[in-house]
Amino acid sequence: MSRNPPDDLTRLQLAATSPDTTQPDGTPWPHPSPLPCELPPVKAFAFALLPDALRPWVEDIAHRMQCPPDFPAVGAVVALSSLMGARAVMRPKTRDDWQVTPNVWGAVVGRPGVMKSPALAQVLAPLTRLESQATECWQAEHQNWRIDTQLIELQSEQKRKEAKAAAAKDTAKARHLLEQAESTDTPTEPTARRFIANDTTVEKLGEMLERHPWGLLSFRDELYGLLRDMDKQGQESARAFYLQAYDGDKGYTFDRIGRGTVRIPRVCLAMLGGIQPGRIQSYVREAVGGGAADDGLLQRFGLLVWPDIIREFKLVDEWPNTQARQQAWAVFERLATLEADDNSPQVWSFTPDAQALFAQWLEPFETEIRGDELHPALVSHLSKYRKLVPALALIFALVDTPNNARKIGVRELIRALSWAEYLRTHAERLYAVAVTPASGTAHALLNKIKAGKLTGTDGARLSQFAPRQVAVKGWAGLTSSEDARKASELLADFGWLVKFTPSPNPSGGRPAGDVFLVNPAVWEGTA
Repeated sequence: MSRNPPDDLTRLQLAATSPDTTQPDGTPWPHPSPLPCELPPVKAFAFALLPDALRPWVEDIAHRMQCPPDFPAVGAVVALSSLMGARAVMRPKTRDDWQVTPNVWGAVVGRPGVMKSPALAQVLAPLTRLESQATECWQAEHQNWRIDTQLIELQSEQKRKEAKAAAAKDTAKARHLLEQAESTDTPTEPTARRFIANDTTVEKLGEMLERHPWGLLSFRDELYGLLRDMDKQGQESARAFYLQAYDGDKGYTFDRIGRGTVRIPRVCLAMLGGIQPGRIQSYVREAVGGGAADDGLLQRFGLLVWPDIIREFKLVDEWPNTQARQQAWAVFERLATLEADDNSPQVWSFTPDAQALFAQWLEPFETEIRGDELHPALVSHLSKYRKLVPALALIFALVDTPNNARKIGVRELIRALSWAEYLRTHAERLYAVAVTPASGTAHALLNKIKAGKLTGTDGARLSQFAPRQVAVKGWAGLTSSEDARKASELLADFGWLVKFTPSPNPSGGRPAGDVFLVNPAVWEGTA
């Protein structure tokens, strides 16, 4: 009795259970090639990027914590920008009325355990201390206010009693006493100055900014939650609020039942937080895909850094550099008392030499981002450098040369331009997921396969699979069959997998989808 030849799926199963040097069709297995780099390289942080007054302090923090210096450096610059807020502005052109508010947004990207949060806590400590001091002062002021208010109430009550007694005999006197009781001015209740807003609703944040029209720092230890919250239906007004808060110089009005009308003369927020690589990558994919996140919110995080992590850890147990800390904290204390000009901000501008250098940078920069060579998402990000560069120059001038007749020199501008060059490499790393979207997920899928985590329902390692079998695992970036298919096809392009399309079923019915065979070299270590 003759046997029917095995069908396609049977041959696949035979190849999967008895892998050798040939594929099911008899051709040799390809030799896998290295996948393209998952992440483009970034520039390492140079301490010369920091103002003189901050450099030793940030260097000491990075050394003692053995964390990338990028983390405390970005945190320090953003924290200082929140103190300046809208109290000082930069006018990048000589005649134009274009003004830049120096509130900047920063984010640090890193896996859990790489000291993101501790590093940021160190550089936010001066703000925390300033807020504690402000609270202590407020408590004393509030106590005096309560006593003054009670005294005024007692005096008014006494006037009313006297008016009541005089009403029957001398109405003019009674009227005068009542006018005195009603005309007494009640002192305004003092409010504690806030420096940091943490986990707040946008309505509460609006109330805080109504009392702090010159600006605040919005800090989120994990930015992903905030970004995702604003993607939800019904949060459109919250997104609009944050988008406007980046500009730092525009008013905003809330009309809410229960809260009434809240008018904010200017919405000025500096923003800072941390986020994990997998989460920021998934968010970028959606942000550049035309979804709700595709409105430029992410691109406003100009000081976003995604540094390489040094794998070799060195135990450091040293006392903090007290002199460096005192020098840096003195800058925070000085900028906390920065005064505006009669309800208008201080206006700074470039020196003639710095103005010429700015024009020399701006023209080719604008020409580049108006071209077609860069990905649109990266263009959107880089376009925010129009504000970022002059804002950084102003920050550095207020730190190192605050008494320079409100002029920003060449040194501060060069430092700002160097930051832009450094930050651009981190932006390119961030948006690489949009330019080569399958690269990161292909690396992730290959690692899962090598680790034996791609298993069937029986727990056995799979040697051939359909994309849907990857999607059900719920791995980051691979939660849909389409994402799994793209990653698998890239692995097939480089020989790690072999794509197999079964022949049409002669009896009709639903055609079988593509199946991917795992190259035995993945497990044999011959790749």
